[in-house]
Amino acid sequence: MQNPVHPRVSAFAGRIRQWGSWQLGVVLVLLMAALVLLSYLGYTAVLDREVILHELQLLLIYTVPSFAVAVLVVFYLILKLDAALTFLQNSAQSEQHLNQSMQESIRQLNYEIEERKRAFQAKRRAIEELRKEISERRKTEQELAEQSLLIRSIVDSSPDLFYYRDEKGLLASCNKMFESIMELPMSALLGKDLTRLYDKNSRQAAILSEYGQAAPETELTLDVKFEKLDGSILWFEMRHLPFFDRQNRYIGLLGFGRDITSRKLAEQALEKAYHDKGQFIATLSHELRTPLNGIVGLSRRLLSSNLGSEQASWANTIFSSAETLGNIFNDIIDLDKIDRHELDIVYQSVNLQNFLDDIANFAQLICEQKGLTFEIEKKGMIDSYLLLDTTRLRQVLWNLLSNAVKFTKQGQVQLRCVLQPEQLLLEVIDSGIGIAEHDLPRIFDLYYKSKDGQRMSIVGSGIGLSVSRSLVEAMSGHIQVSSLPGAGSTFSIRLPVVFAQAPEQISPISCPPLTILLVEDVPLNADIAIALLEQRGHTVIHAETGEDALALLETEDDLDLVLLDMQLPDLNGEQIAGYIRSDPRLAALPIVMLSANVRKAQQTLGDIRLDGVLSKPLNTEKLDQLLAEIFSPSAVKMQRGVVAGNTDITAVNRFAVLDEEVLKMYLQSLGKTGLERSSRLFAKLLPDYIEQMLEAAALHQAEELQSIAHKLKGAAASIGLNWVMQNTKQIEEQDPDWQTIKQQLLDLKDTAEQHLATLQQYLERN
Repeated sequence: MQNPVHPRVSAFAGRIRQWGSWQLGVVLVLLMAALVLLSYLGYTAVLDREVILHELQLLLIYTVPSFAVAVLVVFYLILKLDAALTFLQNSAQSEQHLNQSMQESIRQLNYEIEERKRAFQAKRRAIEELRKEISERRKTEQELAEQSLLIRSIVDSSPDLFYYRDEKGLLASCNKMFESIMELPMSALLGKDLTRLYDKNSRQAAILSEYGQAAPETELTLDVKFEKLDGSILWFEMRHLPFFDRQNRYIGLLGFGRDITSRKLAEQALEKAYHDKGQFIATLSHELRTPLNGIVGLSRRLLSSNLGSEQASWANTIFSSAETLGNIFNDIIDLDKIDRHELDIVYQSVNLQNFLDDIANFAQLICEQKGLTFEIEKKGMIDSYLLLDTTRLRQVLWNLLSNAVKFTKQGQVQLRCVLQPEQLLLEVIDSGIGIAEHDLPRIFDLYYKSKDGQRMSIVGSGIGLSVSRSLVEAMSGHIQVSSLPGAGSTFSIRLPVVFAQAPEQISPISCPPLTILLVEDVPLNADIAIALLEQRGHTVIHAETGEDALALLETEDDLDLVLLDMQLPDLNGEQIAGYIRSDPRLAALPIVMLSANVRKAQQTLGDIRLDGVLSKPLNTEKLDQLLAEIFSPSAVKMQRGVVAGNTDITAVNRFAVLDEEVLKMYLQSLGKTGLERSSRLFAKLLPDYIEQMLEAAALHQAEELQSIAHKLKGAAASIGLNWVMQNTKQIEEQDPDWQTIKQQLLDLKDTAEQHLATLQQYLERN
């Protein structure tokens, strides 16, 4: 700790050095003399004495020199003391610095000693680690050799195949399974280019999958089929993984082949079960709906007759049970379509007012049967035309209304419709038992049934609401429910609104009675055409083959028209038309060709004069128009501004299951009974057509396959099976792929049977 005297001494010594010892001493002596003088004067004044100059001089002589000597001595001592104190301080600081330096040196020395110790210990540890690493490396090399041998044994014993080839495409390694597949030992395969060793048509080419691959550096995964020598089939999931170095240069390819034969067999079994399920559902609908329709129709007639109260109750129970069973059929079929992702939505221009009236008639009927009141509320411009799928929307509303009646013991059921510019709101409201809150989140789940005792007592399939939700969502809409137990339920449907124009109404054109030779080999097409023509007052002579047609042309003298199918089993339409035009007696006879492909028929018969070409299925409006053009040209001229005499093929929605335009015309012309008869005939002919096509495919007879496809296409078109017609048209016009045609035909058969069920539903609803 620093002495507190030293700063004052140092400060005073600094003043002395600043002013100088003599200068400061003179100043102090002068000040002392002045102080002595003033003190003497004060003394004399206080004692009232006179100033004696001699006394003053003596006082000054004694005090001033003494003070001056004292000041000089003090100055000297202070300077010496300051110097001594400064020296001592510097010495102390030097000693302190020396001590610090020594301590630092000692610490550094100790650190170096410790570092040397640690280095020595580290060296010893490194030597030990090196010895241990050498030992471990030897052990690891031994283990790696054993593991390599083990892995090689595992790879060789694996049922999966494995191979590796370098950047030049030469085989570098493989396992035993690969050897067995290649049918050569590894020694014969290593270093070889397998794409040159095996021909592209060899069985091994499918496993390699190198052929036709432009970039072997690309990762590839595919399933391949390999046929063994004994004829058994193996399936492999082949995966090719390219390898690259750090410079991203391709250095080789690793090929894996996993045996997936069991999985493929399971997939094929599952696919077969899937198809069998669809066939079963189609059969269920087709075989059971016909007797069910009889039950519904007869029970409805019984209800309209004079029955006793007990008999009326029995008939009503029969009718309600049959209607419920029919709705369950509809739900099952739609459920299968949803599962297959084949649910088709077909929009058409519909008058909303008329559609609601039809729904109201159904709802009024089922409500009256249970003693309930039905009300319908309409808001907005209901008398408008919208683009809707009336079949699907009607099915949803019937489902909801049936449920409302089913779960309502007394009170009323209400249908509420609100048409807004961008949304159509449909609500089905009942005063029934309601739905518990915990059941609401799952009410649209498939097969879900409420655990509520009241609801469990009422029979239901548990699929209707699930199907309804799927149908609404397929129409880009949304369905929801709100309910309170004991206070009824409200099901709300919201659909987007697309306004449309009203369909044009075309007035029919009259034509005189004619005698028409119809040349058509498909019984279903002939049956429909004969019914349409006879309904219009014409006489029809039917020929199933070209030879029969030629014979009738020779014997019949009063023919007015020939309706000629393009393809026949013995002769084609071109040959018969050429014969008619070459015979002077028949040259003026009008010929109208019937073909599913109008343009192709016109190109084929470009050199033969035709009076018209009609597309199949027959469009009644175009049929009437064409007959009028030929036999009543004046009536056609009067209506030129309204109806164009275009005989080109009808534009249909390729993605629709049914051609509803054709069906509506046939319903108006043939009636529901005629169409149902045609549908049953098609169902009878379909298996024979498919069987003949399968036989032609097995023998690789392309012309025979396309000929039968043409017949099936015409038959499907005649009853409005649009999807079936379009697909058989592709089979007819395209070169067959013999590897996939069999499965394609089987799928066509399954789908056609399902679409027949859809047609049956359509006919039941119209």
